[in-house]
Amino acid sequence: MFGQVDRLFAMRLGRVASPDGVAFVSIETDGSDEIAREIAEHPFGTPTFTGRTWPLADVRLLAPILASKVVCVGKNYAAHAAEMGGPAPEDPVIFLKPNTAIVGPNLPILLPPNSSQVEYEGELAVVIGRPCKDVPAARAADVILGYTVANDVTARDQQRHDGQWTRAKGYDTFCPLGPWIETELDPGDLEITTELDGEVRQRSRTSLLLHDIPKVIEWVTRVMTLLPGDVILTGTPEGVGPMTDGQTVSVTVQGIGTLTNPVAAKR
Repeated sequence: MFGQVDRLFAMRLGRVASPDGVAFVSIETDGSDEIAREIAEHPFGTPTFTGRTWPLADVRLLAPILASKVVCVGKNYAAHAAEMGGPAPEDPVIFLKPNTAIVGPNLPILLPPNSSQVEYEGELAVVIGRPCKDVPAARAADVILGYTVANDVTARDQQRHDGQWTRAKGYDTFCPLGPWIETELDPGDLEITTELDGEVRQRSRTSLLLHDIPKVIEWVTRVMTLLPGDVILTGTPEGVGPMTDGQTVSVTVQGIGTLTNPVAAKR
């Protein structure tokens, strides 16, 4: 139940709030300027364009995709598994974030008042391009729309207290995504860094993933059908730590860009 994502050329896909409303766009360079070129309907398959464009500086970037679900992989870097106090899992460990956790660039991560330890987790995210089930690892690339940057925000104290991860990872604003989707990218060895107020807290490479993206897609699609726009968070490297009200967290993935969000107490 899958086929290849059809696309004629590499694209940088985004979603913006423009003077005319919310739209999917292709972000392109026009001379020295970046423009947002409006896509008709959705970005899946070979998109068609409306003919409208805006300077990128005149629109607001939103989360680049609307997901029915966010599937996450836990402890997918050995050093992170070690800092969490346990062995690296033999098989992928997956969990879900609700789509209501998604926010876009520059929007605040809201700290719930009932948690005293909310932490950042910078990650590479995979965006699915077509409905798929039971995808063999060798065909995983056929169902990928592209890649974006994610922050798997976690209330660590609640994760420890509950013994499972749904509440700790499911709050509104706990899944920043952006700034856009790169449709042509080799994810095998990309640098990933997380900065808190400009200080590097995480630095690693996707080549250190314990379970690579093809294996993860095979594993997940044995369990559930993935739909166009669904997002897989591939795991965070070591260096996770707390964020507090007034700080700013930025996650950068080589070849994609930087996702920045302020942190604010929920009032």
